[in-house]
Amino acid sequence: MDMSTIFALIAATAVLVSIPGPNVALFVANTLAYGPRHGAITVLGTTFGVAVQLAIVVMGFALVLEFAASALNWLRWGGVLYLLYLGYRSWRQGREEMQRVAPGPKSLRKVFWQGLMLAVINPKTLLFSAAFLPQFAHAGAGSSFVLLAPALIYLSVICVGDMCWVGSAQFARPLITRLGRWRHRLIGGLFFGSGIGLALARIDK
Repeated sequence: MDMSTIFALIAATAVLVSIPGPNVALFVANTLAYGPRHGAITVLGTTFGVAVQLAIVVMGFALVLEFAASALNWLRWGGVLYLLYLGYRSWRQGREEMQRVAPGPKSLRKVFWQGLMLAVINPKTLLFSAAFLPQFAHAGAGSSFVLLAPALIYLSVICVGDMCWVGSAQFARPLITRLGRWRHRLIGGLFFGSGIGLALARIDK
């Protein structure tokens, strides 16, 4: 890859990262609810999930890609229900603001797997990556791993950009904390948004 291609890939990926989606809603919600450490671990989970999808794309197995996208299209509904449940629980916590202490911290391992599974089961991002990355591959390269370098750059920019989302959420956290029960409703709304975004991530035939 030449420098102009690398810069173009970085710029295009940065634009994509700036557009909120299911992943963004999830780690922003975890940051607002539990703090930046949990938000950052969620980002690590989503990054690993995207890496799993990119591994399928880099290997270039068309049949595997088609099968994986089809399988994930079914699995994502379990993820949708789980995220809607989290949204309902947070919203209800806002209604039942009788507790006198903030919610206890969630397990870091749990938020990591939460992020990983959300990223992995989104079939639309898998197919998007398969269509997006070849535009930045060297046309004359014959290796089956021609997409490896673009995939690594793409993944790195996504990780850094998502950490910026966590930083922004943490910056706003003191203000949002003052909202009292509305803080839980905002977090619940983010979980709902993440679930709805995943539900809308259909594979267009």
